[in-house]
This record gives sequence, C-alpha cells and structure tokens, in this order.
Amino acid sequence: MKTTAQTILSLIFAAMVLTGCAKKEVPEIIPGAERTEAYLPLLEGKSVALAVNNSSVINGMPILDTLISMGVNVVKIFSPEHGFRGGNQYDSLDVKTGIPVVDLYRSKSYKPQPEDLEGVDIMIFDMQDVGVRFYTYLSTMHYVMEACAENGKQLIVLDRPNPNDFYVDGPVLKDTAFHSFVGMHPIPIVHGLTFGEYANMINDQGWLKDGAKCNLSVVEVANYEHGKSFKMVVDPSPNLNTMQSIFLYPSLCLFEGTVISQGRGTMFPFQVLGNPDLKDKYSFSFTPVSIEGMSKKPPHMDVECFGLDLREYDINIFRESGRINLSWLIEFYNNYPDKEKFFRPYFDLLAGGDHLKKQIIEGKSEVEIRQSWEPELTQYKEMRKKYLLYKDFQ
Repeated sequence: MKTTAQTILSLIFAAMVLTGCAKKEVPEIIPGAERTEAYLPLLEGKSVALAVNNSSVINGMPILDTLISMGVNVVKIFSPEHGFRGGNQYDSLDVKTGIPVVDLYRSKSYKPQPEDLEGVDIMIFDMQDVGVRFYTYLSTMHYVMEACAENGKQLIVLDRPNPNDFYVDGPVLKDTAFHSFVGMHPIPIVHGLTFGEYANMINDQGWLKDGAKCNLSVVEVANYEHGKSFKMVVDPSPNLNTMQSIFLYPSLCLFEGTVISQGRGTMFPFQVLGNPDLKDKYSFSFTPVSIEGMSKKPPHMDVECFGLDLREYDINIFRESGRINLSWLIEFYNNYPDKEKFFRPYFDLLAGGDHLKKQIIEGKSEVEIRQSWEPELTQYKEMRKKYLLYKDFQ
C-alpha cells in the first residue's frame, strides 16, 4: 500500500515523463578519431602520414600510439604550432616511436613539401579546434589540404567538436592585404564550424591555391550537434588549459596585438588582463613569469600587471548573447595612459583589417562597430549553413 507521500511522488514523476522533464540518457559524444571502424579499412596496406598534436587522442591515448598498436603503417608525422606531443617541443624524430616529424609551424611555408610526402599514400588530419579565425591549427589544415591536393594524396579529417560553435561573430576578414597565418579566409573571428565542416568549405569555396581541390573525406563526430556542451579531456594548446580560457579566447586573443597581457606566464592564461601602467585604474594584479612549456618569455615578464580577473566570469553570457566581448578592448584602450603605444601592428592581422583599431581610436561605440560588420557577417552566416554536418544551434 503506497503512502500519500509516495503516491504524490509517483504522480509528479509520471507528469515529468509526460512533459519531457524527466532526466533522459544523453548519448555520449564520440569524436571522429575514436570511430576507428569508419576509417581503418581505408588505411589497410597504405603508408600513412599524420598531421596531429597532443590533442589527437583516442580514449586518452595519442592517436599515433593507438594506430600503431592496430597495425597501421605510420611513416611520417606533421606537427603544428606547439609541436607534436605538445609543450612547445619540436623534434625531428618522435622520441617514443622514432618516426620522422616535420615541423610545419617553424618551416618557411607552413606547408608539407613534395619531398615530405614521398612514400606517403594517405594523410590523416586530427587536431582539436577552438573555433576562431586566428587559431593556427586552422591554417595548418589549409596548408595540409593544399599539399595533398597538389601531390595527389587523399586526406581524412577526423572531426572533433568545436567548443565555441554556439555562435558566430566578429568582423569578417575582407581585405587580402591582411591575409596571414592567423587569418587566411574571409570569415569572422568566431566561425561556428567544426574542422570537418570547415575543410569542406575550404574545398568548395576554392580557397586552396589556384582553386585546387583536395581528395577529402570527413569522419564525423557521433551524437553531436552545434551548441551541445562537452568537456575536453586534453588541452588544445599549452595556454588554453581550462574551459574558461577556451570560452574567453575569442574575445581576449585580440589583446595579443596590444600592450595588455592576457596572462601568458601565469597558470591562468586567457583568463586575466593587465598592464604595469594601469595601477591607478585596477586593484587586481598578477605577475607573468617564465613557464617552461607554456610561455618562456611572456609580455611584461617579472613585472606586476594591473587589470581584470576573469576567472569567475560567467561564460554563459557568450552563449546567451552570441557575441564576443568588445567592451574590454574599449575599456583598456580608454584607460591606458599612452594611447599611441596601445596597439601593435599584429593587432590588424588578428582583427582581419585596420578598421577595428581605427574605430576604437575614433571613440566609436560598440553598437557602431558592430553595424560596420554588416552585411558581410550575415552573408557568412548564410554561407556557413551550406556546410553544416550537424544540427545547428539556431
């Protein structure tokens, strides 16, 4: 015999089920790399090259080690910024396997050369993106695609979720004079695509040299949709070491083109902002130091910086607003005493042009600045829909 309380609880639970409020089992997100059954058959009898880094893991184990254990003939590794096994380690041979490593980031072209691809039948690209134009793994993927297209090599992109894929925002890079390794394509700062989707866009839009087309396959992420929360098991790069830093990165990386420190040289990079000359404006402070594997010579090393502590900033604001934060950039410019020295030349490359810098110097409001991003931003959003492999956040 049920008690009155038990009956009430049963009725409440039944109502929750009927209204969809009861907790449902959420399928686990499975990155493309872990779906080995989808691509191992393509590697049989082939000499395989990997464009990978420390974020390229299968169930916590480096993809290189996993594929070798499965009998895959890996003959070469191509490494991006920060090196193959992370921590800014650049070796010509992998210390564990002895497989040759080609350092793409520190090469003059950023791109695999024909001699690098000799003896290679097929290439795998697998890196964790964070969804912004100036994240250099995106440019590395472009050059890997271009090299494969030019040398007749098949490329398999093992897709991974994009943590910042729940919005699209920022000025679109329009002027080719500002093309660089931190901005190669006419896209906004926050592009809202996975690497697999983005690779298809590069191919279809003819962005490779001379409009070349890459023989491209994408192994999709299972049980994934844009805007779906997930937590990374491996830091995508040494200075993005928390989910907080990853969500703040699209807004804070612009400060790398200014005199303001973003916390490099601390254990909380891209979670703080500051400068030694702002003592009269802010009470919070931090002191950058040399940290092996993260920042050997950070800006303002060993000098106390004053500014903002964003470690507790509510990152859900980005999800709700669908916008990067411009107010911090405007605030620090207004507070910095020597405004002629605030911006550095690198800022225009990060911003995708010189318009944003000029607008801030002219005292334009955030509303006015955002209006200037149109209609290109809206046009990009429409183009983006063509390449979605997963349900969108909108």
